[in-house]
Amino acid sequence: MELLESAQDMRDDLVRLRHSLHSTPEIGLHLPVTQEKVLAALDGLPLEISTGDSLSSVTAVLRGGTKGPAVLLRGDMDALPVTERNALPYISRHAGSMHACGHDLHTAMLAGAAHLLAARRQELAGDVVFMFQPGEEGFDGAKHMIGEGVLEAAGEREVAAYGMHVVSAMVPPGHFFSRGGPIMAAADMFLVTVKGRGGHGSTPHRALDPIPAACEMVTALQNLVTRAFDVFDPVVITVGSFHAGTADNIIPDDAHFEATIRTFSESTRSRVKERVVALVQGIAAAHGLEVEASFGTGYPVTVNDGDEAAFAGARIDELFGAGRFFVAPQPVMGSEDFSYVLERVPGAFVFLGACPPDLDPVTAPYNHSPEARFDDSVLPDGAALYASLALSRLAARTPDYTSMTTSPSGSLP
Repeated sequence: MELLESAQDMRDDLVRLRHSLHSTPEIGLHLPVTQEKVLAALDGLPLEISTGDSLSSVTAVLRGGTKGPAVLLRGDMDALPVTERNALPYISRHAGSMHACGHDLHTAMLAGAAHLLAARRQELAGDVVFMFQPGEEGFDGAKHMIGEGVLEAAGEREVAAYGMHVVSAMVPPGHFFSRGGPIMAAADMFLVTVKGRGGHGSTPHRALDPIPAACEMVTALQNLVTRAFDVFDPVVITVGSFHAGTADNIIPDDAHFEATIRTFSESTRSRVKERVVALVQGIAAAHGLEVEASFGTGYPVTVNDGDEAAFAGARIDELFGAGRFFVAPQPVMGSEDFSYVLERVPGAFVFLGACPPDLDPVTAPYNHSPEARFDDSVLPDGAALYASLALSRLAARTPDYTSMTTSPSGSLP
């Protein structure tokens, strides 16, 4: 409780930092203004700080009072290409850029954890690595930081890694959820161009119309999901972009669509790639058309270590009391590049509800919406949890993995 009280005492500072970050969002790997604000927030702390070469990352190492292993805490810093639609005094000042996924909260909470742990440096039975990461939103920022040595920043590879993500809907503010095993999906992009032969809309028999074939492919992909894959190892295919033609009476030469493919196992991920290509090729051939199909490989499945997820759940119960932590009944279909860290270091990714109290979590705008809002009251909770995970994990060395708490219904509240 003392740790949580200290975090609450920092609330005003955390809110100021979060609002400052929210008003000046930056996208991608290069976030010079954000990096400058993070460095200012860490100024004066006994940290070994380094910045990235290929990206605007900040890595800070806090050496504990006792020699021991290292634990990594990660917070992502980048924004999204979204124009904000909110009436907030700290609304984004950059049109077309918004912290619509709550990374401004993650950054502020991690900076708060650095202050909390620096004040308890002598209690740390090892070192803490603070990973302030750009480029989570599709730019492989974690992979870049791994390549530049964040997993060896303390001298040896960390023994555990923890990440956190706020959500603007789904759960009440201040409630946490996680699970052992897959927690977020792999995400790949499927790109298809159907090649035909243009002509006049009044005489389609004199052309090779790519649009009906492309439409058939879109609907057939949905049938493929339900008929070729196990419902208990789910696949989601969503076509989010479809472009063809220039006028109502012109048959175009080609049609193009793009889909996101979400999976939770590498075996299914590999098989779905084979099946979707065969599907569009077969449909194209049936229409006498050619097709080009390719993949953009995205983030892998985010997999929590079972023991570390249980450990995180136990720490949440200890810090906040029973009833604030729930086991997710199924993974989240979003994707995360913290997956690259968890492929190399056992750890856990935890979600924190940050829905404002004036909104219903069931209907509130969700992350990535231009109307998404996040409640500042969760900032001390996130900072305290980051700090508690590091303190407890280093103190435990071989942690006592208490069974994870579940709600009576076995699902989120």
